[in-house]
Parts: sequence; structure tokens; C-alpha cells
Amino acid sequence: QVQLYETGGGLVQTGGSLRLSCVASGNRFTFDFKGWYRQAPGKQREVVATINSGGNINLADSVKGRFAVSRDTTKNAMYLEMNSLRPEDTAVYYCHALSRSVLVWGQGTQVTVSS
Repeated sequence: QVQLYETGGGLVQTGGSLRLSCVASGNRFTFDFKGWYRQAPGKQREVVATINSGGNINLADSVKGRFAVSRDTTKNAMYLEMNSLRPEDTAVYYCHALSRSVLVWGQGTQVTVSS
């Protein structure tokens, strides 16, 4: 079973940047990265970015122009580049992938943006 490991979270000031990484274990032909979600305290998990079956990336309106998603198949990795961070971006960020019809989630990485 594929496992996902996220790193790169931390504390940053408003306007700062962070790059989150999501690395998958296992054979790269057995899974597809599907995107990033986040969950702020007391709120439901929300979509940050999705990757459809055609490989197209869609960003949530709240992060368009500030966040970007990229992938490196040679490293089994997906990245979330976050710029111009705002306090409302504070959340635990999760990557997810589809592996043999099973949705797999990482453990999450905390991003905190101070005002």
C-alpha cells in the first residue's frame, strides 16, 4: 500500500513563502497524486488544489495566483509552492493520492502564518 509523507510546514510571517513536499513510497506506477487539502482549526477540510485524470491542476479561488502545484515523477513527489501567505492560510495541509482505487492521505503538515 502506498504511503504519503508530507514535509515543509512551519511558522511564517504574512507575505512569506513555504514549499510543502509530499513523497510517496512504493512503485510510482501504482498511484496518482490527486492534490492538496487543508483543514483549519474548527473548520472542515477544504480543497486547495486538485489534479484530474488528465493531469490538469485546478487551484481553489482563494489560492489562485499565490499557490502552485508541481510534480516530480522521478522522486515520487508532489509539491505545493505557497507564496504571499496570509493568516487565513493557517491550517494543516494534506496531500492525497489514488492507489488501486483507494484514496490515500498523508499525515498532514502544519502551516502557521502570523500577522
